[in-house]
Amino acid sequence: MRMVKKIGRLFIIKTRWEACFIIYALALGCLERGSHYLTRFPGYGGWLLMAACTGSVFLAGAKIFDCLRYEQEKASALTEPD
Repeated sequence: MRMVKKIGRLFIIKTRWEACFIIYALALGCLERGSHYLTRFPGYGGWLLMAACTGSVFLAGAKIFDCLRYEQEKASALTEPD
């Protein structure tokens, strides 16, 4: 059971640096997918789909940073004495 907890801790974002790396990886995947859309759907359709991909990374990144800030505030509230 301890090993499962240790492996599970690898999938928890703890710092803003880790969040930035994850958002960077999402952006790379998004641009790759967007380039496929541009070749598959030339014209405005491809550009709109690529814009939707990049917009989703902006939304996901904002949500990751908000959740990280919430978790840090929650942890600091638990450790501060009243």
